Amino acid sequence: MTSSYIFLTPPGSAGTRLDETRVIRDGFTWLGLLFPWVWLLVHRLWPYAAAAFLMQAIGGVLMDEPGLWPAGAAITLGVNLLVGLEGQNLRIRSLAGKGWNEDALIAADTIGIAEDVYFSDKAVQPHTDAAVPGWENKTRPNGPHGQATSLGLFGFDGGR
Repeated sequence: MTSSYIFLTPPGSAGTRLDETRVIRDGFTWLGLLFPWVWLLVHRLWPYAAAAFLMQAIGGVLMDEPGLWPAGAAITLGVNLLVGLEGQNLRIRSLAGKGWNEDALIAADTIGIAEDVYFSDKAVQPHTDAAVPGWENKTRPNGPHGQATSLGLFGFDGGR
């Protein structure tokens, strides 16, 4: 299954180095769903972690009160779902707020493939002075205009 990976470069970096670039998978996180405020603390999202902890505490208190159990469960489940679905986006927005640059968004099956695609054009290419062959087509194709095949569909000139 294909995922999207966002590549972030640090603020003020002239050249992209492998150890400076952060890669974040944009998508659902199971650990964020199961342990929302702990997951937020691990990723240094302090205000969000405090808010998640506070909301879960309020939900826990409401679940202990008679008749308010559904409201407390809804609050707790809502916090869990919100962090599970939007936690990675919070990480990206937090880094962007600190000056990190969103350099690329790459869709790939694994993070390794995404890194290969991203760093393939960032690698230093040796400079050679070899002559480049001329690939320009300087002759017109033979045959009248509009007689090219088009897989049995309409031709380029509008005929069948």
